[in-house]
Amino acid sequence: MDLVAIEEIRQLKYRYFRSLDNKEWEAFGDCLATDVKARYGTKAMGKPLHFDTREEVVAYMQKNTNQSVVTMHVAQHPEITVDGDTATASWAFEDTVIATEFNCLIRGAGYYKDSYRKDADGKWRIAGTEYERIYEAMTSLADTPSFKLLANKWA
Repeated sequence: MDLVAIEEIRQLKYRYFRSLDNKEWEAFGDCLATDVKARYGTKAMGKPLHFDTREEVVAYMQKNTNQSVVTMHVAQHPEITVDGDTATASWAFEDTVIATEFNCLIRGAGYYKDSYRKDADGKWRIAGTEYERIYEAMTSLADTPSFKLLANKWA
C-alpha cells in the first residue's frame, strides 16, 4: 500500500475544495489534469454539466461561483486505491451554496468518484471526477425571514 500517494491524493482533494470555495482559480486549476473529464450533475442547474479540459472547468466555476455565490464543500470518508502513477477514489461530500443574487440556499450530499494521475512534474492531479447526489435541497431565503447572512467574504 502506497501511504505517501494516498496522503498526497487526500491533500489534493481537500485543496480542490478549499481553492474552489475561496475562489483561488489558479490553485483550483492546478488540481486538475489538463485533459480532465469532469461530470457534474445538479438539479438546481437543470442539466448535467460535462467538461473535457481544465480550462473549461475553471472558466465555468469562475463564472458561476462569482462574488454573489458563497460555497462550502466538505469531503470525508475517502476510499483511495493506488496503482502506480494512477489511482481511484470515492469520497462522501456535503455542500452548501448561498446564491445571494437569487436569494436561495442549496444544500446537498453525495459521493464523488474520481480518477487521479501523477503528471510528469510529479504532482497528482484529478484526471476524472463525477458525483452522484444522495440529496439536493433548495430553500428560498424569501421564505425564511429569519435568515441573515452575517458574514460573506466577498460582500
